[in-house]
Amino acid sequence: MTYPSFFDAARTITMQDPLAALLGAADQGIIRYTYADVVKLAGHSCPTVAGAYLMTLKALEKLYGDALPQRGEIKVEFHDAQQNGVTGVIANVASYITGATTDNGFKGLGGQYDRRNLLFFNVPMDGEIRYTRIDTGASTTVEYHPEMVSSVPTVRSLLPKVVGGYASDDDRRNFADGWQDRVRRILEQADDPRLVVAL
Repeated sequence: MTYPSFFDAARTITMQDPLAALLGAADQGIIRYTYADVVKLAGHSCPTVAGAYLMTLKALEKLYGDALPQRGEIKVEFHDAQQNGVTGVIANVASYITGATTDNGFKGLGGQYDRRNLLFFNVPMDGEIRYTRIDTGASTTVEYHPEMVSSVPTVRSLLPKVVGGYASDDDRRNFADGWQDRVRRILEQADDPRLVVAL
């Protein structure tokens, strides 16, 4: 897969998955997730996918500090309905990284490692997503503000042509370049506390 070079510059997320360790899928259960990984999951790179990645990254940092986050031991709750706007896209990314699922995940092994009933929607809260450690009950709620990183004018002007099917090859190339330029700038500002706000 060939992709923009800035994907590799984005911060990574390292998890420890006890189930992966038990079954020999990863040495000590340590799994590293990259932005390119979630792009493969979503099938595209956009501000929403970048935001889902960064919200999960920030929440895990706040919950675990320097310790490795435990995949499968994190509850993820959304304020909005799964079908509302881009909530489903964000939830897919959060689920992929944390292992949390609704009722369709791994059922467990010997009464352990059950990944079901850890992902919820329509939960009243301030903020967009709440992440909770199952072991300690500690939680953090985050909000994402992509509006602070504006798109280039080229993207807005070319969008009607591209979606309308009458853009030239140059138009499509310029649109794609401009689109990914915004994603790059979002990922580069991962440490800006205004971009992902922990409540």
